[in-house]
Amino acid sequence: MIKKSKPHNSRSEGEVFRELNKETEQKEENMEVSLPKQTEFFKTPTRFGNIPVDELPLGCDPKEQYRKIYPKISLPFQVVERVSFGHSDLEPNQLIFGDNLHVMRALPSNSIDLIYMDPPFFSGRNYNVVFGDQNEVRSFTDIWEGGMPGYLTWLNARLLEMKRLLKPTGSIYVHLDWHASHYVKVELDKIFGYENFQNEIIWFYETGGLSKDRFSRKHDVIFWYSKGKEKTFHGERVMEKRSDEVLRRLATGIKGATRSEGEYRHPTDVWRIPAINSMAKERIGYPTQKPEELLEKIIKSSSNEGDIVADFFCGGGTTAAVAQRLGRRWITCDISKIAISVMRDRLLHLNQLRNTADFLIEHWGVYEVPEIVKMKEGEFREFIIEAYNGRLSSSEGLIHGYKQATPIFVGNPSQDEPITEKQVIKFAEYIVKKRGLHQGEMIAWGFTPEAKNVAEQLRAQHLAIDFVKIELIPIESEQFKEHIVSKHPEYKNLLKFVLPPEIRVIIKRADNLEYEFDVSESVSLNSGSKIINVQWDFDYNGKQFVSTSGYSFIGMKNEKPNLKVVYKFQSAGGKTIACRVQDDEGGEKIRIIRVDVK
Repeated sequence: MIKKSKPHNSRSEGEVFRELNKETEQKEENMEVSLPKQTEFFKTPTRFGNIPVDELPLGCDPKEQYRKIYPKISLPFQVVERVSFGHSDLEPNQLIFGDNLHVMRALPSNSIDLIYMDPPFFSGRNYNVVFGDQNEVRSFTDIWEGGMPGYLTWLNARLLEMKRLLKPTGSIYVHLDWHASHYVKVELDKIFGYENFQNEIIWFYETGGLSKDRFSRKHDVIFWYSKGKEKTFHGERVMEKRSDEVLRRLATGIKGATRSEGEYRHPTDVWRIPAINSMAKERIGYPTQKPEELLEKIIKSSSNEGDIVADFFCGGGTTAAVAQRLGRRWITCDISKIAISVMRDRLLHLNQLRNTADFLIEHWGVYEVPEIVKMKEGEFREFIIEAYNGRLSSSEGLIHGYKQATPIFVGNPSQDEPITEKQVIKFAEYIVKKRGLHQGEMIAWGFTPEAKNVAEQLRAQHLAIDFVKIELIPIESEQFKEHIVSKHPEYKNLLKFVLPPEIRVIIKRADNLEYEFDVSESVSLNSGSKIINVQWDFDYNGKQFVSTSGYSFIGMKNEKPNLKVVYKFQSAGGKTIACRVQDDEGGEKIRIIRVDVK
């Protein structure tokens, strides 16, 4: 029984709650990232006259913009790995796994110099789903549900955030094809302003499918917009070589040729750059991989060394790879966990012999349990309270935070240490004596039967004057994520805790120095999930996983996981190899194996 006690002051419990709620609302209001006023986005040029163009981008509300359709939610970033190249003193780059709309909403305004955007082309549901991750499938299903209007609304919400993120001198390049480019151009004019449109760039790649009943399609479209009148542009860095015919005219002095123009000319808006083919050295196996030459032209011309370049549909990671090579800082994001792993490998291959800035691999919304349980108590409490949409307590004691005005206690990071009966009683006594409050919440991985029993007993005393209500909330429960689901029913997938798969490897000797590695009996421990990818490092150094070339993405083959590989070693003897296995919910694990090669 908790003894009756009086609060330290004469305020009623209701007054305490109202004061704490007011404080919470004020803090949340101050944390909001400001968006530009909608009226700044689009003004029809005078010479257009009166044309039937909506002033607002499709799906945009004059006051709430896209927060009515896609409500804002706050969740923490989880750092799962820091890949180091020997310059830990430099600000690390960011490789983020999560929904890019919500990731962008967590980033500061006016912070990015250049954005390259290669979104789904509205070319077909199956075409856009590259890896088969459940997060990827859900996202692209949402795009297609409303047809073209649904696609444009989905895209506009992200374009609006990108404008907010760009610095006043920043630029955005939006890469599309014939499926939706004309519709998107209209929306871009509304968001960035017709007067800030700089170029419609034609990427002419020559290769591709042939057609007998129409002209063969051999180009994509890239729209370049600046955020304002002032912009970064260095055409001299990407000068184009003149054609052989012009060079011949220059060399022979034929009438009409100007010798002073030299061998190179100012770049045009038609870029003849070969697409990635099966023989290209930079090819990593990503289906929609863009050539580095294309991104090099964009990054060189519209940013400077040390600038921040972002790609929120990073896919195979070309933007980050080129930005890294050109001395730019970068932020990239993708909704596919496999895309993140493929990009990680690509950057490691690029930088194995170079000292450069580290990069962080971060998760937003899908969290790895093994990394969470490694956290120190203070770090764990902060993470859990933020995920629960609470706020940290500035005072010490048993109150670790508040959800609105309700005090919160967070248990131990270890899943093997549930909250006990004694802890429930002590917390109940503490909040009554210290704050004069009669309700609280305890959050943990689990609770002992005795703890659950005493919480029930406390709730049963609702007629007693010393009544105190303690809610016990498991971290992986629906109650924990209720604040997410209440804003949007589909948001339940934005707060998940995933387990690593169980890896089972069968090794068979196929020939001299040649072995078959089979992980098809590996299982996912996440409900309803399946294994969809494995990466192999056949020369594991014991420190950092770097996949062997050709073994970075061993994913779906004929709609079934391709989880068997054959590898031929260069010499006999003891070898250390590693495999990284991933499921379609974001769970992954690395298994280290010793093999006596004969």
